Amino acid sequence: MKAGLRKWLWAPVACLSLWPVTGFAQSPARSQDTSQNSSQNLSQNLEACQAGREACDQSKLTATQAAAVALAAHGRDVANCRNGFASCDRSKLSAPEATALAIADHQRNVSDCNDGISSCDPAKLTPAEARDSSAAERLRNIADCKRGAGSCDHSKLSAAEAGAVDNARAKLNATDCKNNTGVCNPAQLSSSETKDVAAAEHQRNTQNCENGWDECNHSQLTPAEAKQTAYSEQQRNLAACKDGQETCDYTKLTAAEGKTLANAEHQRNYAACLKGYGYCDTSRLTVDEARSIQPKGH
Repeated sequence: MKAGLRKWLWAPVACLSLWPVTGFAQSPARSQDTSQNSSQNLSQNLEACQAGREACDQSKLTATQAAAVALAAHGRDVANCRNGFASCDRSKLSAPEATALAIADHQRNVSDCNDGISSCDPAKLTPAEARDSSAAERLRNIADCKRGAGSCDHSKLSAAEAGAVDNARAKLNATDCKNNTGVCNPAQLSSSETKDVAAAEHQRNTQNCENGWDECNHSQLTPAEAKQTAYSEQQRNLAACKDGQETCDYTKLTAAEGKTLANAEHQRNYAACLKGYGYCDTSRLTVDEARSIQPKGH
């Protein structure tokens, strides 16, 4: 009786003793998944901190990671200051970095002043730099006046500079008139320049007519030029007819050209009918040609 009771009492104990073993058997896989997720989250957080994003949680960083993140943030601040961004915090710069920034800012201002950029602050230039900037501005004004730019200020030109500008403008005007570009003022041309411009205009008109371009004035052609233009027009029309282009004017073909085109078209039509490729008009075939394309056995 005691033995049976002892056996009955030990059965639940045995089951309870086995339960933790079963539970612990599954824990390593769960622990591994949890560890991987945690590692991934920490890696993403480190990346966000290094990039300076709002998702960064500084409390999850190790001491080494926090130091690396702080170094990256400092580097961004240095870059922002060098680029003149509003996010620059000069108070975070070291003494050498602040000095390097001041040098870069000064050089950028010097460059802006020399190039005539609106961000230039003349008050920050040294006397020597101010003289160089004034010289650069004077040269820019001379160049603007020579090319007729609206920014030209004639009042700032010396007598010699004004003379040089007038000569440059006269040459530019002659070039514009000769090339039919820019703003040409024929009234400012010399007699020799007027002749050159007229010759250039005649040459352009001849080329336009010969090439079939717009702005051709046949009345300005010499007899020889008119003959050459007519020949070129005839050749272009013949080529268009040979290619079957819509610009072809069959009425302008000579008898010989018409015959040559007719023969060529007849051969093309026969070849298309014979080979079974391309447009074929059997009504235009001769009796012998029609017989030759009939299937064998007919």
